[in-house]
Amino acid sequence: MDTNYTLELIKSYPRTRNPLPEEYAAIYDQHYKENRSGKTTASSMSSKLEKWLHRKVAKSAKEGLSTLEIGAGTLNQLQYEPTGSTYDIVEPYAALFKDSANLDRVRNIYADISEIPLTQKYDRITSIACFEHICNLPEVLENTQRLLKPSGILSISIPNEGRFLWKFAYQNTTGREFRRRFHLDYEVLMRYEHINTADEIEALLRYYYKDIKCSMLGLGKNLSFYRHYLCKNPVIH
Repeated sequence: MDTNYTLELIKSYPRTRNPLPEEYAAIYDQHYKENRSGKTTASSMSSKLEKWLHRKVAKSAKEGLSTLEIGAGTLNQLQYEPTGSTYDIVEPYAALFKDSANLDRVRNIYADISEIPLTQKYDRITSIACFEHICNLPEVLENTQRLLKPSGILSISIPNEGRFLWKFAYQNTTGREFRRRFHLDYEVLMRYEHINTADEIEALLRYYYKDIKCSMLGLGKNLSFYRHYLCKNPVIH
């Protein structure tokens, strides 16, 4: 990855979101929670495909390892994780997890990764379908470096945002359902939510970590639905 490109990319952060149009803001909470919980036909279908995201991250899970999950949402990753391990989360949207049956498995809850004391160290830092949403991604990655144990790993799964198959898939599933239910263009919501592309996320991961292993659900970067990255050996700049 071109270092000059990455340095210019880092200058584009933190990114900001323009306010949603009023008609989108009115249904945002309802749609967001239904989508994350798989309660509509399209989101239920997506949830089945998204199992790949969760399973790839869970491959690094072992009994006794300490884990921090960034963007834990409804705590649906915990069904793939071993019980009896230390599990902390970062999730600013408390309404997503407050009624979860898995809440008693969580030790500490943080609204922002910067709240975590640097004396706290983790064997694993994980994230599923979250990094595409983060406005201050370089800052978050710097925090992951400081919070990992020397042998720790960062394991993240993301949608293949910015590539052909991902856009084609959501436009013809969730996008159509959204238009039918709310008579609104789903693309407006996607551009509000997904402010980082998969390629931008990869560039930043390769800048902050020395050893990166990428796998995809599909055929190459243009014809894949999802990507997974396993990152080791932070590079401190």
